[in-house]
Order: sequence, then structure tokens, then C-alpha cells
Amino acid sequence: MGSVGLGILFLFVSQVSFAQKKEQIGTETVNVVKPYTPTILDAFKVKETPLLDEEDNTKKETVKYTIFSFPVASTFTPSKGKAAGVKKEKEAVLFQNYATFGVGNYGTFVGELYVNHDLNATDYIGGMFRHHSSQGGIEKVILDDRFYDTSIDLMYGSNRKEVSWNLDLGYQNQTYNWYGLPADFGTTLAPQDRAILISGIRPQQSYSTLTLGGNVAFNESFFNKMSLKFNHFSDIFDSSENRFYAKPTVEFDVMDSAVKTDLIVDYVGGSFNNNYLNTNTEPIKYGFTNLGIAPSFVMQEEDWTLNIGAAIFYSLDNQNSNNKFFVYPKFNASYNVVGDLMIFYAGAEGNLKQNSYQDFVDENPFLSPTLAIAPTDQQYDVFAGLKGKLTNNMSYNIRGSYINERNKTLFKSNDYNENATNQDYAFGNSFQVVYDDMRTLNFYGEVKADFSKNVTFGINGSFSSFTNDFQQEAWNLPAIKLNSSLDVNISEKWFAGTNVFYVGERKDFQVNTNVVTNAAPVTLKSYFDVNANVGYKYSDRLTAFARANNITNNAYQKWQNYPVQGFQVILGVNYKFDF
Repeated sequence: MGSVGLGILFLFVSQVSFAQKKEQIGTETVNVVKPYTPTILDAFKVKETPLLDEEDNTKKETVKYTIFSFPVASTFTPSKGKAAGVKKEKEAVLFQNYATFGVGNYGTFVGELYVNHDLNATDYIGGMFRHHSSQGGIEKVILDDRFYDTSIDLMYGSNRKEVSWNLDLGYQNQTYNWYGLPADFGTTLAPQDRAILISGIRPQQSYSTLTLGGNVAFNESFFNKMSLKFNHFSDIFDSSENRFYAKPTVEFDVMDSAVKTDLIVDYVGGSFNNNYLNTNTEPIKYGFTNLGIAPSFVMQEEDWTLNIGAAIFYSLDNQNSNNKFFVYPKFNASYNVVGDLMIFYAGAEGNLKQNSYQDFVDENPFLSPTLAIAPTDQQYDVFAGLKGKLTNNMSYNIRGSYINERNKTLFKSNDYNENATNQDYAFGNSFQVVYDDMRTLNFYGEVKADFSKNVTFGINGSFSSFTNDFQQEAWNLPAIKLNSSLDVNISEKWFAGTNVFYVGERKDFQVNTNVVTNAAPVTLKSYFDVNANVGYKYSDRLTAFARANNITNNAYQKWQNYPVQGFQVILGVNYKFDF
């Protein structure tokens, strides 16, 4: 009943109540002589307990209330109640396939195509095509500096209750140019002779990679999983390399502890047609087979986890019959100091790293095809750190480590001369691999933050100190590396991001053997690289984007004599689709 109805009822009840009183209220005439005008003398302090002196105060009158009830006809029909609606966010539409296309300055072209199709409830096929190329045009570079990188990968797989497996087949072709001539190249020659010498250099190098691999995982078996991979890598200078890698894993429980054992077979073998001085009569061959076993088990309590293991390797030098036996620690532990806010961890690990021509090219494509290939003995990496959360949306990781390595690989510029009979990579425009026994003291820090579902930020830094036994410096290794990224969803349609990284000074060494000088190491300047991107989601399927790289237009040298492209812009679109 509303407030108006209650008021009417109250008045009605009051009238009925007074109507029940037996005495009648008489009439009285009041004559007002003049208005009352108060003075200060009339004021008095109100008592907390007032004195009542009226005669009728002690006599209570009994009042009887009677309610007259009668039915009221009503035509009101209440409607059925409905639950309040909750506004649901629009679910993102997921597509199995996409295509990306982009073009930019320096004649840059990028393209990607990914397709995936489910054959039935368990089996699927897929494929990936990638291309990235540039027509060059770096300022002050006088040799061809174009590059191409094209790859295609095919995949077939199955996900079943007992076992999951997949097979991969891929091919990649990469074309680069040894465009990094020394700044003073040919200054001892007559201008005409220098021009003739440079015009005769054909700096192109092309790499081809054929890959076949697979993985299998068992859901309910002590034979946990296995990975297999075979690579054939070659170049246009008749270099050739084969790599086979197999890693089956066995896992079972012993006294409530999980015991896992990795078995490792890692083979690499290949040859180079020439040595750097081009004095050999037979191809330079190499080959290593590393056989390993790495058992480990886990112990876990409420606040700490302990993983204890070891790795044992037997390495066969297939060309020199120089076989070796290696034992490495595999130990790490963690302790929850304050829940997930602060976790202390520490450990010691080692490994026998198989080096290959393909791995070196992936890191530095400007190598001469005349390398010495040998594995690296990573004796131990002793580390300790803290990780956890600063807040619910911000995490951190701080780590210090001391690494001891034998046969650590370093990239160093090749010495050269200016003879016209040299190979195209022997004019101070290529690199070699040298080995050294090294100790590295490293400190690493990282912070990641999700300020909201639309803003993410991350920053990390690595600070290193190197000690060498044989080489004069830790060639081309920076002591400082910093990286930071920021990604923002500006609105439902717009998004943007930026990435900034800093690489500190590095040392390199190169000698022109035609000039007798007291050569000294060269210091490559540190550099910043600032990149940004912005995108617009036209629809669930179509997105347009723009990327800007090296925004500061800094022609820094990642490798000696190799300046990078300046300010770069790429405009493109991404389209998602289903069959």
C-alpha cells in the first residue's frame, strides 16, 4: 500500500476514534488585545526534565479503535516477473586460417598464408607459407644488399585418446649478399683499379634447408613422448650438412616421485668445399655423434620443489676418432618464501651443445662457407634468483648466474686482402667462427605488467662480464642488452604497440694483410632500435596494419661493416577465413 493510502487510513481511523469519545468539546471565544512582543527577560533555560502541573496529566483516557473492513473490487492483474538481463561481451570469432600481405620502402614485401583443415574428429592437415624480401638500397653500400627468405611447411597430425602425433615437412630458401666491405676498402689502389675490383665481386650467397620431423606423445604409458628431426642444409658453394636428432622420454613413478629419463641421439655431419685461403685439395669434412641419457626425479612438499638429475654424454668425433665422455649436473630447486609473491629458486645445469652450420647461419647469415664445426662443452651454469608478483597484475624475475664453457663459439671478422683472385666472401665482408674457453657472469632482470585487459607492458635487461682464456676479447658479445615492449588496445577497433631495444658495445678484430699496421680490436657502437605498429580491425575477418622499424633512422652496425636499413615503413592487411 502506498504512502497516500496509509495517510487516508490514518485520518479515517482518527475520525472514528474521536467519534467514540463520550464528552463533547465546547466552544470558547479568545480576544487578542495586541500581538505578543517577547523581550530578553522572557527567555529561560529549558529544563531537561520539565515539570508538568496540569490537572489532567495523571488521568489517562481510554481510546478505542475500530476498523470498518469492506471488500474493494480491483481489476489489477500482476505481470509475470522476469530475470534482469546481463549484458554479455561479444565473443571473439575464431578462424582456422589467415593470410597476411604487406609492402614497404626499400622494396620490402612480406607475405604469410596459414591453412588448417580437420579431416575428421581426430586427424588434421595444415600448411604455412612465408616470404620476406627487400630490394636493398642501404645508404653508402656499394655492393648488392638485397635479401630473400621464403619457406613452406606442411603438417599432418592426429589427436587420439591414447596417443597424439604429427609429421612435418618443410623447405626454406634464403638469399643474402656479402655487402659489408670495409670502409677503407681499396684506398691503396688507383680509383680505376678499385672500381674494376669492386665491380668484379659477386657477393650473393644462397642457403637451402629441407626438414622432416615429427612428434608423438602417449597419454597413458611409461613411454611419455618422442621427437624426431632431420635437416639437410646446403649453399651455392657446395657446402652440405646433415643433422639428425632424436629424443625419446620415459617417465614413471617410484615411491610417489616422478622419475623421467631423456634419451638423446644427436648427429651432425657435413663438408665445406674450400678452406678460407682456398689452399685445400679435398673438401673439409666434419662429423659428431652425441649419445646422451638424462635421468631426473622430482620431490615436492608444500612450499618447496626439488628436481635432481644428471646428464651423461658420449661424443664421437667421426672424422678424427677423438671420442670424449661428459657428465653434467641437472639440479634445480624452488621455495615459496611468501606464497606466489616471492619464490626463491636456484640450481646448477650443464649440457653438451651440438653446433651446426645451419645454427650458425641462423644467427649470422654473413659467414664464409669455410667454418670449423665442433660441439660446445657447457660444463655448468650455476644460478639463483627470485621471482613472483609485485601485485596481482605485475610479476618480476631477478636472476644471477655463473657459466663455465669450453669451446664457446664466437663470431669474428675474417682477415682479408685486395687480390682480384679472392673468393667473393674474402674481401673483408664475411665472418668466421672461433672457439674459446670462457666464464660468463650474468645478471638478468624482468618485469611484466597487465595494467588492464587492454594494456600490457614488459621490460628486461641482461648484464654480462666475460673472461676469456685464448681470445683477446669476447668477440661480438655485448655486455648490456635491454628490451621493452608496450601493447595497447585503444578501442574495440584500434590497437597499437611499440618495442624498444638497446644493445651495448661489442668488440671485433680484422686485418688487411696487404697493409702492415699495428692492428687493434675495433669497438662497434651501441645502438637503440625503436619499432612501433598500429592496426585497425575493420571486421572480425579483415585487419589493416602499419609497422615502423628503426624509427630513429640510425644506420647502426649489428655486425662490423654491415649497416642496417634506416627508417622502414610497412603497410599491410591480414584476412582470416574458414573453408
